[in-house]
Amino acid sequence: MADTQQVDAKAERTVAKLARRIGAFSKAHGGAEGQVAHIGERGARIVLVGEDGGWGDLVAPSYEIAEKAVEKSGITVHEAFDGEFAAKVTTGAYEWKRMAGMQIGG
Repeated sequence: MADTQQVDAKAERTVAKLARRIGAFSKAHGGAEGQVAHIGERGARIVLVGEDGGWGDLVAPSYEIAEKAVEKSGITVHEAFDGEFAAKVTTGAYEWKRMAGMQIGG
């Protein structure tokens, strides 16, 4: 029983840490929305898009922890990264250069 409590306590600390980071991102970008996606055995990816078009992501050790973190942070969560939500992302010269470099082997 003690092992379960330790795991739960660790998971809750992870949720709190992720929620703080999501909150900090949201504050820095005038608000934020997100989407949670499975990334296999590594856990889940939390994609964040700020009201200013800035974006970032976080990795959680499990989908359940990611869901709890976004819920605790209070941001709007989307089921998929498409449509109006994806259109909010602002890309700059760096991103376009990276995408072009990947296509031509750079």
